[in-house]
Amino acid sequence: MSKKITKGAIAEFVREQLKTNDKWAKAALLKIYEYQTEDEKACGYTHKYNNVGFSGADSEFMSSLAVQLQRKGWLSPKQMMYLHKRIHKYTRQIIEVSDPKKLETLVAKSRK
Repeated sequence: MSKKITKGAIAEFVREQLKTNDKWAKAALLKIYEYQTEDEKACGYTHKYNNVGFSGADSEFMSSLAVQLQRKGWLSPKQMMYLHKRIHKYTRQIIEVSDPKKLETLVAKSRK
């Protein structure tokens, strides 16, 4: 019988992917950026506390990374290092916008 996949196991898996996997980190960056309001995107910083998008401390830098990734399609190795250091803070938001069945499948595969 297979072991039940807990919310904690899913969060741990997603957090680890965001810390180490470039593809996951970049996809998460763009997804979180989508949740910034248009006003926040225009000015480059967060000024509304609405539990979505980047925190006030991260908004300017993370928004600049997202815009560069959208426009140029790449981030430098140094930018990726900083992205991995910060993006895992948004694990909850990424889980909320992800397909739960896909996440469970990925966690199950990672345990084999």
